[in-house]
Amino acid sequence: MIKPLTFKDLIAWQKGHEFVIRIYELTKTFPKEELYVLTSQMRRSAISITSNIAEGFSRKSHKEKIQFYTIARGSLTEIENQLLIARDIGYIKKEHFDLIINSLTDIHKLINGLIKSLSVPKS
Repeated sequence: MIKPLTFKDLIAWQKGHEFVIRIYELTKTFPKEELYVLTSQMRRSAISITSNIAEGFSRKSHKEKIQFYTIARGSLTEIENQLLIARDIGYIKKEHFDLIINSLTDIHKLINGLIKSLSVPKS
């Protein structure tokens, strides 16, 4: 396995970045009255995912890396909740929601892999 040189080499960050772009595109279709509420919150949550992956990558200790990757995972859960709200109030069609949730699940697994790789004692 090739060691990543920058955070942009991490598949979790790459998939997360695609997810951020998808959330921006999706929230453009939300009603204008949501601009400073759900739209803003969803965008911040999505950005938090990749920002924390990037910051965790730059940290030296495993403990610090795990802390930031765990925050990124928390942001994924936060945006999942926001996506459920958006779906349930009719801002997202079920088919589109299902695709986004599948992407979110993949990113969750990748972040879990990062955390697990740092948690395993080196022998």
